[in-house]
Amino acid sequence: MKKILVVDDSALMRRVLCDIINSDSRFHVEDRANNGIEALDLLGRKTYDAVVLDVNMPQMNGLELLKELHDRKIAARVMMASTDTREGAKTTLDALELGALDFIHKPNNAMDCRGDDFRRKMLEILAAVAESRIPSFKSKIFTAEDMKASKKILGLVGKHTSAAMGNKVVALASSTGGPKALQSVIPRLPRKLNAPVVIVQHMPAGFTASLAERLDTLSEVSVREAAEGDALEAGTVYIARGGKHLNVIYSGGRHVIHYSDEPSREGVKPCANYMYESLRDSKYDQVVCVVMTGMGADGTQGIKNLKVRKKIHVIAQEESTCAVYGMPKSVVKAGVTDQVVPLEQIAQEIIMNVGVK
Repeated sequence: MKKILVVDDSALMRRVLCDIINSDSRFHVEDRANNGIEALDLLGRKTYDAVVLDVNMPQMNGLELLKELHDRKIAARVMMASTDTREGAKTTLDALELGALDFIHKPNNAMDCRGDDFRRKMLEILAAVAESRIPSFKSKIFTAEDMKASKKILGLVGKHTSAAMGNKVVALASSTGGPKALQSVIPRLPRKLNAPVVIVQHMPAGFTASLAERLDTLSEVSVREAAEGDALEAGTVYIARGGKHLNVIYSGGRHVIHYSDEPSREGVKPCANYMYESLRDSKYDQVVCVVMTGMGADGTQGIKNLKVRKKIHVIAQEESTCAVYGMPKSVVKAGVTDQVVPLEQIAQEIIMNVGVK
């Protein structure tokens, strides 16, 4: 049984969250804390399988607690649960950068948390977080040194242009741990990347625009939340809007973004399976599929269906560098991968496979 720490300044919300967690035989709420100071004391003395952490609290808020844990090198698997996460997408991304693994939006009214949808989603995320890899304090975001290494890769690509010939597209899928992992991939891509990149990152509506903006400020390539009708251009990254399924269709002589509103698939929306399957009818010579950290198996069936009609090259993130080894494990077990590489090498392999202009 997994031991859970719940941190929230609302007595009613703590009780509701604890009731939900304790209703599942996999979990037990070991301790409760009113604020970050109490939680920091507990985490300094005890070990938990997961922490459910509020953002807005007196004395020490959720972000301040995450910073303290990082500074004191106290490793903890954290999921954010706050009413601030929907309007405060920046705050949520800050929390993910500071080590939180995933998040859920709490309804403003504590009693609304008793609904089946919220309960199911919370327990699903909690299970993934509790089984995830303990965050490493050695992990780092893209640096100037990394940029120099990327420039060397571009020189290698220039000597092996035959390997990168053809009209290609990169299609990337990620989930739990993805927002932070993407910061180790997208900023490493060169401005003149010879292919567009489409990304399905499992996030609710309202968060993907902020994720795109943050990645854009860090990257040479242009990064945007994909809009309906966007024409795909090389050297541009398109992130699927939360709450809709992203498809790539060929229309008017161009590949363009089209959103659809089918039900959730694999329990998620957007679903990478739809993205991959939509590329079956594309005019691309090859699709470079990248599957990164995340729970579940989204992407596997889509890639298998795509492989029947299109030449593909599949790159999976290596287990030890995943926050959650679910989606990459699924494609590896399905036998459709061409490469399994650590997170830090994914950008390099993308560049080697699609080339530069």
